[in-house]
Amino acid sequence: MTEARDPSTSPAARRAVLRQAASIGLATGAYGLSFGALAVTAGLDIWQTMVLSLLLFSGGSQFAVVGVLGDGGSGQAAVATSTLLGVRNGLYGLETAQILRPSGWRRLAAAHLTIDESTAVAVGQPTPGLARLGFWATGLAVFVGWNALTFAGAVLGNAVGDPRRFGLDAAAAAAFCALVWPRLKVTDARLVAVGAVLIALTMAPLAPAGVPVLAAVAAAVVVGVGRWGSP
Repeated sequence: MTEARDPSTSPAARRAVLRQAASIGLATGAYGLSFGALAVTAGLDIWQTMVLSLLLFSGGSQFAVVGVLGDGGSGQAAVATSTLLGVRNGLYGLETAQILRPSGWRRLAAAHLTIDESTAVAVGQPTPGLARLGFWATGLAVFVGWNALTFAGAVLGNAVGDPRRFGLDAAAAAAFCALVWPRLKVTDARLVAVGAVLIALTMAPLAPAGVPVLAAVAAAVVVGVGRWGSP
């Protein structure tokens, strides 16, 4: 009996993964334009914006930082909110470490490139070879696209002033909605989303910027405890 050929050795399969990585890099990079413009409006200069983007490299956490600062929140609230959103990347790392099994400098690089998109592409592949290719190709494509357009957005925001005149302030919320919507297929996810929205809307007029986001996490905790306590 002839063994089935490993799809990871097929040039067609590899090209398909690379096309997927490139398209995701372009699409995600577009949000970097909004981030760069919003960051300079929140009070960061162009180089501070780039350092934040290059070193933090987590879109949700970066938008959280500039969102809290832009609304007048404290640095502590911005860091706390950003850190809380970044916890998910550590959970992704538990999965990607099993796929990549990196060592040496690759371990550090893999940790930095472990984001929503690279993880999703990696775990969606049928073989370990394609999973590794998908992770690295997607992570690098997003890194390059995101930072290039972050710089462009920072220059644009610095040149034209408040990006809210062009609706760029709504891009972050739109991006979050686009990411969350496909995940609302199960009851638990819907309960978390509804609970988080109600908590955030209730606290927004009363609490300092950044605190409603932190409080909204209680929705996930309540749902998680409910599941843990159920038979």
